[in-house]
Amino acid sequence: MMELIISLVSGAVGGNAAGGILKKLNLGVIGNSIAGIVGGGIGGQLLGMFGGGDMAAAAGEMAGSMDVGSIVGQVASGGVGGGVMLAIVGVVKKMMNKG
Repeated sequence: MMELIISLVSGAVGGNAAGGILKKLNLGVIGNSIAGIVGGGIGGQLLGMFGGGDMAAAAGEMAGSMDVGSIVGQVASGGVGGGVMLAIVGVVKKMMNKG
């Protein structure tokens, strides 16, 4: 559960950071946050699906325990997922406004 929360918060931060960098795709603070939260959740789930979430268990540690490596991984995947989702939503919104 803690991993999901970290991914969602990191996604919101990543979405807002991407919105600040990509001014033409900026959706505003609320839009950036929502897109980032969705992207962060997806990014965190993909990390877990592709084995990043099982690294601690594979190393022989207790499953479910949080170490620095897993926290950094969740922050990175959530932030990147949030930024990517913001970019996708921004491009789609921009294309819809042209037509």
